[in-house]
Amino acid sequence: MQSGEVEDVEIRLLLEGVQRIYGYDFRDYADASIRRRLTHWLAESEFATFSQAQSRLLRDRGVFESLVRGITVNVTEMFRDPAFFRAVREQVVPFLKTYPFVKIWHAGCATGEEAYSMAILLNEEGMAGRYRMYATDINETVLQKASEGVMPIMEMQRFTRNYQKAGGRASFADYYTARYDRAILSATLKKDIVFAPHNLAVDGEFGEMNMVLCRNVMIYFKPALKERCLRLFDSSLLPGGFLCLGLKETLEKKKIGERYEELAPPLRIYRKRYG
Repeated sequence: MQSGEVEDVEIRLLLEGVQRIYGYDFRDYADASIRRRLTHWLAESEFATFSQAQSRLLRDRGVFESLVRGITVNVTEMFRDPAFFRAVREQVVPFLKTYPFVKIWHAGCATGEEAYSMAILLNEEGMAGRYRMYATDINETVLQKASEGVMPIMEMQRFTRNYQKAGGRASFADYYTARYDRAILSATLKKDIVFAPHNLAVDGEFGEMNMVLCRNVMIYFKPALKERCLRLFDSSLLPGGFLCLGLKETLEKKKIGERYEELAPPLRIYRKRYG
């Protein structure tokens, strides 16, 4: 057996052990993606092989948590894909405003930049206090960072440009306070967001949502896990609710696709049909 084949077996055994001991199931992540991230994690660790790492990993939660940090992808930014947020402002929010109160699930929120972006947008459209956003992620370390709402000040210039392209109605600087090398987001943005752990591979739905966002997450999953996620989102959404995916994700040829109409085709914004 070649060394690469041995490593494939080690990875399968490691992921099986993680699922059995901790309940975190990474087995349906895309093979190339999970292997790349695990290899990088191993290179940064104290272990020479995955077999050597496994014995500690299954007994030491600290090692397991470092693995989760290594596996999960947390690339995000405020008002990422500005055209998407402009479309939400112009084409989705008018429907949301017809409800006295709306519930939103942001799955795979990472460090929270897009959740805070949505809060800014909703507040500018007069919906402050009329929504509750559940921002979830598998990685509890990044969730803690998200709940703090503290970001590098050097990112604010780029975020400001995104905000303006997304149709922002105010000065982006109004939403944060600069402290040395950090930007602290306004507390008013946090009050309607609940940050909570959720594992898309094994956990259940969030019921009666008016909007579900899961952008640039499923591109890392195998087909079976993608289908599970889409069923989860569909069962969470009320009729007339909105499903927002990443630009490289689609409902085309998916089982639930016939229950949705595409509101903004290039931007992957779908609305669930009534009946």
